[in-house]
Amino acid sequence: MTQAFVMCPLLRGSAGIFCPQAALSPRRPKGLRPFGSCIMKPQKKTDHLERTAKSFRQEVLSPAKVCGLSEESETVRRLRLLITNKDFTFKAGQWVDFFIPDVPVFAGFSICSSPSLLKRESALELAVKYTNHASSLWVHTKCTLGSEVTVQVGGNFYFDPQPSDPPVNIVLIAGGVGINPLISILLHLTDLQRHRDKKGSGYEMGRVRLLYSARNTNELLFKRSILNLTSAFPEKVRCNFYVTKQTAEISEELRPYVTEGRIPHEELEEHILEDTLFFICGPPTMIEHFSQHLEARRVPKERICFEKWW
Repeated sequence: MTQAFVMCPLLRGSAGIFCPQAALSPRRPKGLRPFGSCIMKPQKKTDHLERTAKSFRQEVLSPAKVCGLSEESETVRRLRLLITNKDFTFKAGQWVDFFIPDVPVFAGFSICSSPSLLKRESALELAVKYTNHASSLWVHTKCTLGSEVTVQVGGNFYFDPQPSDPPVNIVLIAGGVGINPLISILLHLTDLQRHRDKKGSGYEMGRVRLLYSARNTNELLFKRSILNLTSAFPEKVRCNFYVTKQTAEISEELRPYVTEGRIPHEELEEHILEDTLFFICGPPTMIEHFSQHLEARRVPKERICFEKWW
């Protein structure tokens, strides 16, 4: 569940990383107010709208219908939404304002699917963690196939390379459900590479390294999809999983990829001297830890992009 977002310093637009936009007030259905999260307690309480007030928002609002539901883990439910507005688009890494009929608050959830799914099937996916917040409770206790909501895209945290752009090496650092926007970026890059392999032209994916930490292997979302991508693109995609509170035995399938403990700084060293972009999403303390470490290692601020969730 992604409730709030903090952007990195301005990144170069030439690689399609993100383009700063003037803040746009979200257009929301009448009677709804922004939903404030309290998973973490900042010094000053702010709601979703205030935290994202300076973020880009599309003007397009789209009705959407739930056309798929699955349990991604014991605490995370995955939704597939059928989007009815043909003008609705998003970039890999962005989020949606999520409006629910008869729920007088709204939240923001990061998209966890690739833009190509929207193009092929007019659909996008969200993975929402169970909490006591109104929007999350609705997703986990009341949402059914056919439920209708309204969504609006927002966010300056994305990677959107153009066909003529040179390859860019990327490190994705995720904590918990902070994997959502990063798996969207990873899926988008591999979709672009498949297109290039098939057509002989288009964007060539650089090397991508995913470092993903969760409490235990059950909470490693999308793990099988991620491992499938490492098998499909062995020269391009590498991943390492980290678990901080594992009690059960790690499965044989996952054991080669899983380390018990937190993501160590040493895993970043081989990438620091390269022309690498770092995308980080997870708890605020994790964001601060890694962004400060990278800055201390003289990685330019414009190459460190992060998004906090609460």
